[in-house]
Amino acid sequence: MSSPVFSKQDLKLLGVKVFAYQLSLWQKQGYIIKVKNGIYVFADCLEKVSPEDIASLLYSPSYISLEKALSIYGLIPEMVYSITCITPKATRRFKNKFGGFIYRHIKPSLFFGYRQIKGKNISYLLAEPEKALLDFIYLNTSKIKNKHDLEGLRLNWKVLAGLISRDKLKQYLKLFKNQAMGKIVQMIMEKI
Repeated sequence: MSSPVFSKQDLKLLGVKVFAYQLSLWQKQGYIIKVKNGIYVFADCLEKVSPEDIASLLYSPSYISLEKALSIYGLIPEMVYSITCITPKATRRFKNKFGGFIYRHIKPSLFFGYRQIKGKNISYLLAEPEKALLDFIYLNTSKIKNKHDLEGLRLNWKVLAGLISRDKLKQYLKLFKNQAMGKIVQMIMEKI
């Protein structure tokens, strides 16, 4: 197998017959690590797999966004330890050897604005900076009522000004059809 991550289905496609008790035994012996039901990683290949790679396998369709994407782009100063993703499916949480994974629901019409990133062995989807910011605002609109609340987000205004495309931000914002978000984005535009 070329990838350190495999599923029961991958084994079947290779013509390898493995029973559930064998997988359980291999886990106990430390040869494999269960990521979720039916998905495993070879224990001696952990350094070849990143949490971002795992995020794409746990729950799909989904893309990395919110705090994790904002951190990746340097838009917030905090280190983010959980991977936060957007999905058109129900909200879910997972915890495994690779960390915590949070999947937040967004309506299917708002599932856009991401690009494919080649991970260590697997490709995953990452929100564009503009979409990560809008996803965050969308899911936290009730907490951002004024400029003081906006300052509380601790956004890196210099990085934001150099990274965000105002045109793309406005274009994406229209698709949300949300007046409260429009006011928040206007406050942001005044600062950058």
